[in-house]
Amino acid sequence: MKPNHFIKHVIKKLLIRILYKRHVASDLVVQEDINQTLQIRGSKVQHDSIEKQFNHLMIYYPDYAFIFFWRISNLRYPWKSLFVGDIPCKIFRSTKISGGLMCYHPFATVINAKSIGQNFQFRNSLTIGNKSNNNTLLPIIGNDVTVGANVVIIGAITIGDNVVVGAGSVVVKDVPSNCIIAGNPAQIIRKIDEL
Repeated sequence: MKPNHFIKHVIKKLLIRILYKRHVASDLVVQEDINQTLQIRGSKVQHDSIEKQFNHLMIYYPDYAFIFFWRISNLRYPWKSLFVGDIPCKIFRSTKISGGLMCYHPFATVINAKSIGQNFQFRNSLTIGNKSNNNTLLPIIGNDVTVGANVVIIGAITIGDNVVVGAGSVVVKDVPSNCIIAGNPAQIIRKIDEL
């Protein structure tokens, strides 16, 4: 390991320890984000302590690090670039998002919703926003919703629980729970059997 890389690695480890104590150890929502990310990715560290899990994610998953810094309301953290690099993604502070938030490559994403439920997963180039530049006309998204790449969700609509939104979809109308939708405009492709 080159001297600069070694120093950078030591600094990251120290910062992770500080961040863990300040923002993870007693925050159940952040812990839900960690658990969901590791479970979905099938990581071998998902059975380790929450501190080791956090350490692993902050070192190897810049997508998770971006979510973490958004979650703690500190996107301007001075050492953030050590963990995230340059990820052009914006999640409005006014958006309420429950635990279990997870993303794959959040590049070119803008999220401006009234609320988003638990275990929300999204991919690159997602746009969630208002209609006619009116922030009272924002989407509400339920629990366990997975959104593909290049999706647009616009207006005062509601997406139910347990919904999969196919890549490239444009969603401008309410979506019931337990279904897969796709297309422009998005339509129900099939229902998902409830457990």
